[in-house]
Amino acid sequence: MPEAKANKTATEAAVEAATEAAGGAGATTARAADSARPRRRQARGEARIAQLLRAAAEVFCTSGYTASSTNAIAREAGVSPGTLYQFFPNKEAIAVELGDRLLDRWRDTYGAAFTQSHTELPLDRMLDAVLDPLIAFNCENPAFFVLMHGSEIPGQITDAHDTLHATMLTRVESVLAGYLPDMPAPQIHRIAEMAFMVFKAGLDLIMASEGEERAAYIQELKTVMFRYLDPLVGDDASRLGADRAH
Repeated sequence: MPEAKANKTATEAAVEAATEAAGGAGATTARAADSARPRRRQARGEARIAQLLRAAAEVFCTSGYTASSTNAIAREAGVSPGTLYQFFPNKEAIAVELGDRLLDRWRDTYGAAFTQSHTELPLDRMLDAVLDPLIAFNCENPAFFVLMHGSEIPGQITDAHDTLHATMLTRVESVLAGYLPDMPAPQIHRIAEMAFMVFKAGLDLIMASEGEERAAYIQELKTVMFRYLDPLVGDDASRLGADRAH
């Protein structure tokens, strides 16, 4: 009997060890699965957010920010309002997130447009190099224009846009200073502000048009900008180009 009891104890111990090993492997597998789930959930969440923001951009452009609603955005996205509320508590939160993402892309766009190398170009080619990417961005992202210029836009977006405006104005001044190194800074600032306002006015007309009419307004804007700046920087720009050629 003692020998049988000992054998039984040994057998039970082996079974317990095997069970613990299996349980440990199962726990490891479960932990691995749990660690993978948040990544999958995060990827699905990002995809859903992107879907909702695309829908919001479409609704804002079609109806305007004020007349838009979360129900309309959910409908455009093909989801229920409840699904939308899992990611955004209200329309303002959607607009702020969309505005932030568009502003980040806009910073990249104007950063590439206002490069110092463009001051080495003749005035007409400089205008092409600077204006073309800025106009293209607005035409490709009409929701940006809606969110940056609407009267009922959330204050957070307005504040960010005001900061961006000041930064862009500084870039314009830097480009003009490259053409007019001897001009006093206050005068360059006034010219930059005027050029910036001309651009904004022209952009209003461009965004309100399509096709050939839009292309015609783009050319008109460049013509106005050139005729305003050429008497101011034309001689200096030609002399600057000649100096660099030597």
